[in-house]
Amino acid sequence: MSKRRINKIAIIGSGIMGSGIACHFANIGVDVLLLDIVPRELNDKEKAKGLTLEDKVVRNRLVNEALAASLKSKPSPIYSQAFASRITTGNLEDDIAKVADVDWIMEVVVERLDIKQQVFEKLEQYRTPGTLITSNTSGIPIKFMNKGRSEDFQKHFCGTHFFNPARYLKLFEIIPGPHTDQEVLDFLNEYGEKFLGKTSVIAKDTPAFIGNRIGIFSIQSLFHTVKDLDLTIEEVDKLSGPVIGRPKSATFRTVDVVGLDTLVHVANGIRENCPNDERLALFELPDFINTMMENKWLGSKTGQGFYKKTKNDKGKTEILSLDLNTLEYREKKRAKFATLELTKTIDKVVDRFKVLIKGKDKAGEFYRKSFTALFAYVSNRISEISDELYKIDDAMKAGFGWEHGPFQIWDAIGVEQGIALMKAEGLEPAAWVNDMIAAGHKSFYTVKDGASYYYDIPSKTHTKIPGQDSFIILDNIRKTNEVFKNSGVVIEDLGDGILNVEFQSKMNTIGGDVLAGLNKGIDLAEKDFAGLVVGNQGANFSVGANIGMIFMMAAEQEYDELNMAIKYFQDTMMRMRYSSIPTISAPHGMALGGGCELSLHADKVVAAAETYMGLVEFGVGVIPGGGGSKEMALRASDTFKKGDVQLNVLQEYFLTIGMAKVSTSAYEAFDLGLLQQGKDIVVVNKDRQIAVAKQHAKLMADMGYTQPVKRDDVLVLGKQALSMFMVGTDSMEASNYISEHDRKIANKLGYVMAGGDLSEPTKVNEQYLLDLEREAFLSLCTERKTLERIQHMLTKGKPLRN
Repeated sequence: MSKRRINKIAIIGSGIMGSGIACHFANIGVDVLLLDIVPRELNDKEKAKGLTLEDKVVRNRLVNEALAASLKSKPSPIYSQAFASRITTGNLEDDIAKVADVDWIMEVVVERLDIKQQVFEKLEQYRTPGTLITSNTSGIPIKFMNKGRSEDFQKHFCGTHFFNPARYLKLFEIIPGPHTDQEVLDFLNEYGEKFLGKTSVIAKDTPAFIGNRIGIFSIQSLFHTVKDLDLTIEEVDKLSGPVIGRPKSATFRTVDVVGLDTLVHVANGIRENCPNDERLALFELPDFINTMMENKWLGSKTGQGFYKKTKNDKGKTEILSLDLNTLEYREKKRAKFATLELTKTIDKVVDRFKVLIKGKDKAGEFYRKSFTALFAYVSNRISEISDELYKIDDAMKAGFGWEHGPFQIWDAIGVEQGIALMKAEGLEPAAWVNDMIAAGHKSFYTVKDGASYYYDIPSKTHTKIPGQDSFIILDNIRKTNEVFKNSGVVIEDLGDGILNVEFQSKMNTIGGDVLAGLNKGIDLAEKDFAGLVVGNQGANFSVGANIGMIFMMAAEQEYDELNMAIKYFQDTMMRMRYSSIPTISAPHGMALGGGCELSLHADKVVAAAETYMGLVEFGVGVIPGGGGSKEMALRASDTFKKGDVQLNVLQEYFLTIGMAKVSTSAYEAFDLGLLQQGKDIVVVNKDRQIAVAKQHAKLMADMGYTQPVKRDDVLVLGKQALSMFMVGTDSMEASNYISEHDRKIANKLGYVMAGGDLSEPTKVNEQYLLDLEREAFLSLCTERKTLERIQHMLTKGKPLRN
């Protein structure tokens, strides 16, 4: 990587996209200068205050209001509200000279070429030579933007296309202009992956680039298919959602969220600028889309689109659906297909595709039509939009949230089978696909020595996908590096003396097999290896303990067995802490309940930035029983100072559990005391997480890791704290903030975190607190209300509060 550093960036344009990008740069520690235009007239509030157009508060009103709205939006664009202090706002008249001091200038103004060119002309007057300058455009040709600019400007200029929302969607398209230096492209490619946590894709300067070209084709194809097959919007969303590894919003709900006008704008741009596209007719808008545009039924932004939120006669919120035949809203209809029933027992999405395309009903016909259209289209986009097929897959996964890209889906079905299905639909793949088959290559991807290879068309061989050296892809090493396996985990050798315990249970829940696998991993590492990582690359790290098992034991009143199961969980967590080798937890996504407790007991946590961590057991009527309650008491003790502040500190840790707080990012987990400053770290790019965790395990081992000494110095406050907790819960019940059962749970937690009813503050060991915790957990499992909550959770999928 070049020695170029990005310490400060100027972002020009503070709309939804500009403010979102500003927040993400602030997320990674970059100072941001966010500029926008000066208002041309006063608003009513400003007039009432007697302000003028010369007042700074007025001149910065647009940028400040836009940023404030962004910071209040949900999901939040920023990891921690404290990070917003890294953003300085200003306007393009008073503050434009400040761009001379930044390392990167990014333009994010309205999608009009003339306006962008005016902005660049003004910026060049103040830009320091050598400074990166890019445009976040979703489709305007880069070659037109920098006309008339200096040689230095053009060498350092290209497109950098973020997808909205910038924090969450991983695609980062880099589009070179005709004179962009290769050093600039190489830098941005690595910077996007390493620092921004993105999937960087260098695209060609073609309409809509890669992601939107394929994504909009896919949606437009479905718009036409829905009419051909007489499907409802609910049926299409059922067929094109999680069952095939797509987001829950599927197709029509996604369009509502993004905005129908946005989709139409991109589709029209492709239709007008791609005259040689063999499927150009599919970019013509169906009549129902034209009607919706005329009616301003644009989706969430206008209150109605394909779905409409309304209230019935009883004042209850309802979601209505648009009937595409009558263009009237009606009650939502349930979508059900026999083909989908066949996939219910197939956990891995990639294994479903072969079943789905063989369906005998309308669903099977839908998949055959939509997949073959997609396969034919992407094969013909090589080499128009990309020379490498893996870039198309990367773009669709990172920009549209697909679990598998088009060529990966085609591989899953079988390349030759895909061609046969195509021909049955009257379609043909690009000639290079037939050439690939003729040369004896039966798939687009292969795995060799733990690395992924793609079919390279010019060389007619499989070539290693670049940039993998900083990643460990568990899918690629699982079979060859397996050390141990049971129904709950796979233990893999990561190399350099480090093992990895990968959860394999449904939703990565922690039950007996997972606990056995964790213990086995520690046994193996202590005997023949140097360290242990607990990590996986599923959707979530772990949603917690297997509550179904807990419910069955409690319902059958098998309390001895339940006591043993909870103690086994506690003992396993303590082994994580007190083993003779370093243990690293690598949480990402949801790390709830037991998944959180595991991380609390690791020597170090290497968390993905998008980690939603919390002790949420209150929601099912119990307290954390796998060491979580004990651990929060211990962490409170470690932060105690002399004086009354001890009670305040303990109360904060108590409330983290009692209110079932879940961090909205790994950084917020530090604020909740679930991660620890100076010990735990955050990785922005989740793809790097296992590799980074391995590096830290190896470093700790190489530095001479010593088994920790068990703690016997945990200060508990006894009756003093217990009284505080009980007064608080009594008051909350009296004020109807909590139920009687909630008060009972909270008092049990208070008893544990206070260390029982000791007459004075006392130092105790961890096992003392674990015994209190387990006793409290078991007593709550005898409560009818607790069993009702667990049963509701199992049947409805969410906690019941009563």
